[in-house]
Amino acid sequence: MYSINPNFPQYNYNTTGRTKTERVIVNTEKPVNRAPQGYVTNPKYNVPFNAALHSSDFRTRFISKEEKEKYNDLQKMLDRQSKKNLDALLKKGILLNADSNDKSTVLDNLHKIATTPRAVGLNNIVTLKETISTLNNPFVINQEFGDIPAKYQDYAKQANSAGSTNRFEKKNAEADINVTHSGTCVAASIEFNMAQKHPAEFARFAEGLSSPQMSVKKEIHLTNLADNTLDAVWLLNAFEVPFEAKDFNKATLTFAPDKNAIIRAQIQTTDKDPQERSVIDVLMQSTLMQVGSQQSYNSLTDKRQGKFNQNDKGLIEFEKTFTESVVEDKNKISVTYQTVDENAKLIGYETDMATLKRHLVQSLDRGENVIIGYTQVDKNNTIINGHEITITGYKQGKDGKLTFICNDTDDNLSKQIEYSEDYLLPKIHHAALPHDIVENDVKLVENWVEGLKNYKELKKKQIEQSPQMVPLHQSALQQAA
Repeated sequence: MYSINPNFPQYNYNTTGRTKTERVIVNTEKPVNRAPQGYVTNPKYNVPFNAALHSSDFRTRFISKEEKEKYNDLQKMLDRQSKKNLDALLKKGILLNADSNDKSTVLDNLHKIATTPRAVGLNNIVTLKETISTLNNPFVINQEFGDIPAKYQDYAKQANSAGSTNRFEKKNAEADINVTHSGTCVAASIEFNMAQKHPAEFARFAEGLSSPQMSVKKEIHLTNLADNTLDAVWLLNAFEVPFEAKDFNKATLTFAPDKNAIIRAQIQTTDKDPQERSVIDVLMQSTLMQVGSQQSYNSLTDKRQGKFNQNDKGLIEFEKTFTESVVEDKNKISVTYQTVDENAKLIGYETDMATLKRHLVQSLDRGENVIIGYTQVDKNNTIINGHEITITGYKQGKDGKLTFICNDTDDNLSKQIEYSEDYLLPKIHHAALPHDIVENDVKLVENWVEGLKNYKELKKKQIEQSPQMVPLHQSALQQAA
């Protein structure tokens, strides 16, 4: 888990979509995505290249009586559209995919969702249908919170004001819950990537997070967090992720949404409006925000606390990289391309646009999605917004220029969108990329090193501003510092 450290302030990626000046091209052609040799695109289902779905265990037929029975059980419970979606998952090789942490298939987890108890206030069939729909078309993933209906208002207000010590705090806490536009673009992008590239793991998370335990365990390789095992353990402690170290190579982590996520999930179960988050979106995004914010997220207010960030919305680049790394169990590298001064003014780039484009194309050629953070600037080149989207492919025009195929979880579109390279590349602040693609072009700094540096700088500023108000908490992070 590495990053580039260009020595400028971290920017939160928490804003809600594009401005009116942006050029968006709705997809009308199939993306090229230049898949590896031997892969044949299926024109009927338009399946993007995915190594997990094109390995030796790729299956579209049942091989046991138990699988067939589970499939038939689900078909009996579903409406016409959901039956079609389930059948499409089978034909695309998704339903029987077992690329999950415990080797369970999508079918196994869908059957659990349908036939075993769900968390209080959640409905088996609603959760099942939404999981199937998301796996069949991950572009339906949304970060729009939606309203809290009148019948839930008192319930939500009481939950959010439970810790208030006076009337003023209580009033503010009660008013804080009416959030519609969220700062969960990072979490929603990671959710999208999991649904599209790791469907069995997505289904396993959906089952565990919606179960009465409202949690899921995942075994990861510590070397995907840091070269040194002790540094990896430091990171897990710093982010306060519950874990059990099995040996010097692996650890089992426990992921769970924040305590108020169940309220949002219950609301979306009974009162979901068009273009709002699904129950699965609520649970997944809350869990991922918890991971990145050091277990400090609040689903009712869409605010976070945490030791690495003074802003109460969204996640910074360091937090995003950690979250991607543990969720995918991959050594993710966050490469920063924009140079920004201490006043948040864009003053240049760390690489040229040709190098940036090559990094993206080589990653996409491997079948990897690339989650990027892009910025918007004012007339003085000062950054005014940041947003996270996912690049899923590209195509080349007759002029040789590329058009990037993207997903934006905050555009109210349940399909891919397209950006020209001339428009998108200069806006890219950072991107998560494979180590070997970028190692010869940029200087990599292990992420824990940057995190510790940022933490020390943040604490120093807090002490300078209000020394009497900053107690020295004895956390694992500060002990390490």
